[in-house]
Amino acid sequence: DYRFRNPALLTQALIPASVADARVESNERLEFLGDAILGAVVCEHLYKRFPEELEGGLTKIKSNAVSRRVCADIAIELGFADAVRLGKGMGDRTLLPVSLLAALFESIIGAIYLDAGMDPARAFIIRCLNDRIDESARLGHQQNFKSVLQQSLQRKSLGSPIYIVLHEPGPDHAKNFEICVELGARRFPGCWSLSKKSAEQLAALEALVELGMVERGECGEVRMIDAA
Repeated sequence: DYRFRNPALLTQALIPASVADARVESNERLEFLGDAILGAVVCEHLYKRFPEELEGGLTKIKSNAVSRRVCADIAIELGFADAVRLGKGMGDRTLLPVSLLAALFESIIGAIYLDAGMDPARAFIIRCLNDRIDESARLGHQQNFKSVLQQSLQRKSLGSPIYIVLHEPGPDHAKNFEICVELGARRFPGCWSLSKKSAEQLAALEALVELGMVERGECGEVRMIDAA
């Protein structure tokens, strides 16, 4: 929705270092600036949006909402992957690296800031990330994946999950547990942990991922696809 006053900034934001004639002409500097602005804007937004949340909770929400995968997804959604300048060896735009796509999003943020200042940059960031922040906050308050799974299944009338102990090797004082979720005739992959409770939580998360209700990113971040 944003229109650049200085189109040259947009052009530069879409030039990765790998194809620039000189690195100073690439989007690296804009990415550096945009990354800092993105972090500051999201931190300020979370601070005001969740006045009762402690620092640890805010950090978790931010890490999920502003992961490299999320930034890359936004770059694709906004069409930056179709507009980026590519070298001869990178003809397939559907296979662009996550790092390159995330850098595009941050570079655009830096370009908007230089073009019009903080307010338009802030508005752009919040518009792009608001739904992700909501999802991340919801998951941050619902790290009880057993509860998330139970609620999701009930809402879809899919029955109740059963937690099966597959293995529990080791002495009584130092056992390991492999537990899986069983739903009707379907059994999901088992998960290991040092306690039954933890293994059940991991098994519930695995079931959520397999059912397409939750997405797990490259860095382990988790986001809801189908809200509980």
